[in-house]
Amino acid sequence: DLMSVKRMMEKMGAPKTHLELKKMISEVTGGVSETISYQDFVNVMLGKRSAVLKLVMMFEGKANESNPKPSGPPPERDIASLP
Repeated sequence: DLMSVKRMMEKMGAPKTHLELKKMISEVTGGVSETISYQDFVNVMLGKRSAVLKLVMMFEGKANESNPKPSGPPPERDIASLP
């Protein structure tokens, strides 16, 4: 949302006014929403052709992948198998 983007820009050392941020968000979303997604934010900050962007998105994709959890009841254990 607007305030989150404002805080992020201030932390990055590039503070913007509310009007500048509203314009930036509307350009990114096409005026459809008042919030931008993480991926859209990264696109804006790094540029769509950036190699860093590709690495960040690849890393984010890997981080979002989760190993499937086994289904069913857990295996039975005895005292000897405890740590």
